[in-house]
Amino acid sequence: MKVVVLLSGGMDSVTALYEAHAHHEVRCALSFDYGSKHNAREIPFARWHAEKLGLTHLVIPLDFMATHFTSDLLKGGGQIPAGHYEEASMKKTVVPFRNGIMLAIAAGLAESREAQGLVIAAHAGDHAIYPDCREPFMQAMADAVKRGTYAAIEILRPFIAMNKASIARRGAELGVDFAQTWSCYVGGEIHCGECGTCVERREAFLLAGLPDPTLYAHQGPLPPKPDPNESAHVDL
Repeated sequence: MKVVVLLSGGMDSVTALYEAHAHHEVRCALSFDYGSKHNAREIPFARWHAEKLGLTHLVIPLDFMATHFTSDLLKGGGQIPAGHYEEASMKKTVVPFRNGIMLAIAAGLAESREAQGLVIAAHAGDHAIYPDCREPFMQAMADAVKRGTYAAIEILRPFIAMNKASIARRGAELGVDFAQTWSCYVGGEIHCGECGTCVERREAFLLAGLPDPTLYAHQGPLPPKPDPNESAHVDL
């Protein structure tokens, strides 16, 4: 199948790129510059991997999101919270309907590039925080994209039932250089080691039994995972 891969430059999307490259014809890798605090750190890694695989890499600016949307993930937003990725405080980093907007744009690009599929790296660990990463949303969006394109474009989500540790293992099998990926939402010179995405990254390598090639500013004990039966669990 000819596919377009949504590629942020993080662990999951880079692994999805290599997975797609192994099984499909990748027409292009697509990144979005939507004004997040870490876009400038992760997009160069997206480009690095696309070029390594000999693939076209496109960056589409979505400046309106940083200007008009509210999220601590965006420039001008509040401080990125520290703690476990599944803490209720991470809701502050949700960019409203981000995946819906990006998938809609990617669907138009895919049809223009004569592709039949979109690949997105949404995974099980995202579900507690992001409404537009959950499988019911992905199913609804997939139906809309399929019905709304002449090519009946499919949304492929190879990691939707996997956690980040499983994705890390799969990336290692595919030869992904995880040192050339970015996770930290703070967007500093190196990974902070304390924000939710850094905690998730550290935890993934630990649970996968893989060496972590990442340089962190802080690397204290990992915070405990919240109990979903307690108040940390919120209905988003």
